[in-house]
Amino acid sequence: MAVKKKDLELPPEKLRWNCQEDGFCVECSDELDFSEEIIGQPRAIEAIKVGLDVTSLGYNIFITGLAGTGRTTTIRKLLQQLKSETEDAPPDILYVYNFGDPDRPKVIYLPSGEGKRFRSDMETFIKNLSENLAKLFESDVYKNKRKDLIRRSQDKQKELIDKFQEEIKKENFALVQVQVGQFPKLDLQPLFDGKPISFDELNVLVQEGKIPKEVEKQFIDKYQELEGRLDEIFKQGRAIAAELEDKLKKLNDATANPMIESMIEDIKERYDSSDIDQHLDDIKQHVIDNLDTFLKKEKGQQQAAQQMIPGMQIQQPQQDPFLPYRVNLLVDNSKTKGRPIIEETNPTFRNIFGVIERDVNGLRGGSRTDFTKIKAGSLLKATGGFLVVNAMDVLTEPGVWQNLKRSLRNNIIEVQSYDPFYLFSASALKPEQIKANIKIVMIGDYFLYHLLSHHDDDFRKIFKIKAEFDTVMDRDDNTLNKYCIFINKIVTNENLIHFDASGMAAIAEFGVRLAGRKKKLSTRFNVIADLIRESSYHASKDDAERVNYDHVQKAIDGWIRRVNLPEDKIQELYDEGTLMVDTEGTDTGQINGLAVYSLGDYAFGRPTRITVTTSLGRKGVINIERESDLSGKTHDKGVLILEGYLSKMFAQTKPITMNASICFEQSYSGVDGDSASSTEMFCLLSALSGLPLRQDLAVTGSMNQNGEIQPIGGVNEKIEGFFKVCKNKGLTGKQGCIIPKKNVNDLMLDHDVVEAVKEGKFHIYAIEYIAEGIELLTGKKAGEKNSKGEFPKGTIHYLVDQQLEEYMQTARKITGDGNSILKPKPKKRGSAKKKSKK
Repeated sequence: MAVKKKDLELPPEKLRWNCQEDGFCVECSDELDFSEEIIGQPRAIEAIKVGLDVTSLGYNIFITGLAGTGRTTTIRKLLQQLKSETEDAPPDILYVYNFGDPDRPKVIYLPSGEGKRFRSDMETFIKNLSENLAKLFESDVYKNKRKDLIRRSQDKQKELIDKFQEEIKKENFALVQVQVGQFPKLDLQPLFDGKPISFDELNVLVQEGKIPKEVEKQFIDKYQELEGRLDEIFKQGRAIAAELEDKLKKLNDATANPMIESMIEDIKERYDSSDIDQHLDDIKQHVIDNLDTFLKKEKGQQQAAQQMIPGMQIQQPQQDPFLPYRVNLLVDNSKTKGRPIIEETNPTFRNIFGVIERDVNGLRGGSRTDFTKIKAGSLLKATGGFLVVNAMDVLTEPGVWQNLKRSLRNNIIEVQSYDPFYLFSASALKPEQIKANIKIVMIGDYFLYHLLSHHDDDFRKIFKIKAEFDTVMDRDDNTLNKYCIFINKIVTNENLIHFDASGMAAIAEFGVRLAGRKKKLSTRFNVIADLIRESSYHASKDDAERVNYDHVQKAIDGWIRRVNLPEDKIQELYDEGTLMVDTEGTDTGQINGLAVYSLGDYAFGRPTRITVTTSLGRKGVINIERESDLSGKTHDKGVLILEGYLSKMFAQTKPITMNASICFEQSYSGVDGDSASSTEMFCLLSALSGLPLRQDLAVTGSMNQNGEIQPIGGVNEKIEGFFKVCKNKGLTGKQGCIIPKKNVNDLMLDHDVVEAVKEGKFHIYAIEYIAEGIELLTGKKAGEKNSKGEFPKGTIHYLVDQQLEEYMQTARKITGDGNSILKPKPKKRGSAKKKSKK
């Protein structure tokens, strides 16, 4: 044998990391201290702290990473650590009536707790105002003054009318009340026989000859003269009434002003706010100007408040007469300790930005609103603190992302109703904008972050901090100890059964397998926590006092059984021979490749037969998967690398004139990745050299044009997949897998595989070069070029070179022109697909 197997074969201790053998020393999880420390995310924590500490505009935080890496838990803990109960809470936010522009409510900021007190003070003010003013205006003193003013005014009007009646009586006229349409009116009428008559009646008397025509004309002329005088009397009467109204208002003001002034000043003294002072001054003036509002009788108010439509038991909404004096406490921070932390799990437009509610009239279909109907959303409630939201939820809720960007970009919050379908007419209310002193923490994944970064110009301006959560951390004594502390935390918090040393070791080993590297531990703590819970469940079923290694393994096996139904179904196809894979003997141009199938939450490996046929031609390496449009770009690249390697090794002095068809047998779906490129090369070399390959070995590994073997993914799953097929067909002691040497540190194989290797029933080989692999598979030397560029006779490369030489000579004989050999026909990608369409 050209290659010493023992030099390439891996010992059992390199196939799996054993936690207990590596010096694990904790006896039981209950010996550990309880800790809420964040594990394995120093980079993310550092970024988050910068984002939380920097107060400049735009330093909001976008957290990326896989679910289960502790993103939400970490931000909660960091925010709680940053929050100080001794720190002042942000101010209360209030909306009050705008007396200058009722459609634009004014915002007022008060220290935390004072908003609630101010609202209570104003409710008390309204109550006292309505009760005390009514009593004040019912007092005898006020009534006497009012009666005196009214009496004096009436006396002036009576004196004026009496004097006018004496004047007109001398002219044979009288002042009478006549009906004009629906309204009475004072008018002048002539006297006849001491009685007033109308001018129509006067004309009848003239017609009857009882009164001369000249007398009628004298009455008419005198009426026109006295009518102007009557208008003057009316004008003087109105002036007297206006004077009375003014005096009554002054009386009302003088009566009410001291009490109103005292009530307003009492409230002012309790608050150190110029906005409150101005608002109270506006209220005082409004009360004075609208005293009639408070002087309505209780009976009248009740009747107005309970107007009913006949036959319908529907109460009609009435305007609150005290509405301008009420307070809308939008954000109450009276019970908030330090800066608020709001986590919005349902970020709809209403929940984030608030809403302006409406009272809907069910009969008429109309609606109305006012400033007391304005409700705060999470963005306002978190003002002065932090708001945590999920990026996907925000982006999928209509209208939320654009308005959130606008608020963060302009540092303001505007409460408005979201009504994209215009089910209601837009509200005329436009509340005053509120200062947005807030820090947003958005939790998403890598895809969303890069999508927003590349397609949204505003994103990087408003989310300047990226905190990326890693899925793995270094494995050392410190992180292992933290893993055990995490186990203790879950056990303690959920009252589970404690773990012994073997149980904790099993959890740590699972963390290494989940990480995919021996020197790493997984930070997907949601998966680890689920394994802890299920392991405790199995221990409780066994009535065990401690969770041990076997209980953890039962939990792992149970989880796999719940999700690996497709794997078992595929395994049945191998067992029945439906999927053809040889695990014994040798064959030319045929090899076992290894592939990984991903089910999302579970991945497993399975072998697949790869075949190569060669012939004389000018097409080079033909990728059947590509020709049938079943090959991905990375797999196409891997096949092209084969041509590069062949050219370097065998086409330095002659052209390659061959057709080589490579096929993944029984593959009816897409193939991607370059992890089979070395496998395909081994198969190609076998087909060209005529040397058979071992079918009891399966191969995985990527290669470059220099023949170096490169690492691949899913190495554990691939090895275990071939092992299961071999085990079911029968282990011969010769079967095994060839993997890249650079993947040795990724090995964390199942116990069954490791035990089989220990017993010599299965073998794992690690190679660095194509030459090592082909020697293992054929048992022949690969062969290296000498100084003349020739391979040693009898070697694999010599046989390949001779076959290629034979192809070239044959082609020259057929074409009769060696130069035409150098001009291969161009390849047509996807030709098979085009034919099928036709």
